[in-house]
Amino acid sequence: METFGHFAFACSISLLALPTCAAAGQLKAIASFSILGDLAKAVGGDRVEVVTLVGPNGDAHVYEPKPADAASASMADVVLVNGLGFEGFIERLAKASSTKASIVEVSKGVTTIEAAGEGHEAEATDTERHHGGIDPHAFQSVPNVRIYVKNIADAFCAADAADCAVFKANAAAYDIKLAALDADIRAAVASIPERKRVIITSHDAFGYFAHEYGLKFLAPEGISTDSEASASDVAKLIDQLRADKASALFVENISDPRLVNQISAETGIKVGGALYSDALSAADGTAGTYIEMMRYNVGTIKGAILGS
Repeated sequence: METFGHFAFACSISLLALPTCAAAGQLKAIASFSILGDLAKAVGGDRVEVVTLVGPNGDAHVYEPKPADAASASMADVVLVNGLGFEGFIERLAKASSTKASIVEVSKGVTTIEAAGEGHEAEATDTERHHGGIDPHAFQSVPNVRIYVKNIADAFCAADAADCAVFKANAAAYDIKLAALDADIRAAVASIPERKRVIITSHDAFGYFAHEYGLKFLAPEGISTDSEASASDVAKLIDQLRADKASALFVENISDPRLVNQISAETGIKVGGALYSDALSAADGTAGTYIEMMRYNVGTIKGAILGS
């Protein structure tokens, strides 16, 4: 665990509408973005109050922390981050808040892959420089998220040994759901003919999904949404997708759809819908939890390709 100081938590202050003060004895945890917030709630249950910095449909790549974030974090016991350079803002926030809370990189232990978009011509962004060529979107692989969940449980146990058995039990129960999710995704992808497994999205957020489940994703942008594809990048992508006979084209819930719509107009490939990449939907939406998000994404992909 790495320590950057103590993120304090003021019950009434945050970017989002926060719950009221934690019940007596509750562990206070901050999650950097909505997917981690959902995982933390699954592991912590009613023993942990979780506050998420970058909320539903929010983009952690371009997020700029506000003074209220440092104030809202100052009494937290644990800060959960993806790591791998995903949250370009976290070090600035940590310094601003003088936090003493444990900052836990929940991706620790995953097998990383290189960022597929490193060769695009756009000038490198802060996020891209920070991740050092590694794709940070490891949460797009369910086996990786099973590691995330174990790391979250370990972090909560380190902060609250008295409730460790509860955290471990919650993590084990959630892991069973993740194993079933993983099997269902593999079955869904297996039903798609291999020649039709080429997909276009807004930015390179799905490298781990592709690596794990046998799809190919093409994107005009790099791994960060604060990069911008050049005209040359887009032209090369269009040539590539024609050569590879891409089967589906998708926008993302966190990205501007105009570039994808341009590619659709130039190639005749219809936009098959929106995929959730770096953030969940609102709680009452189609991807309000991590499991719902992954099921929605693979269902949308399969439906667009097979027409069902």
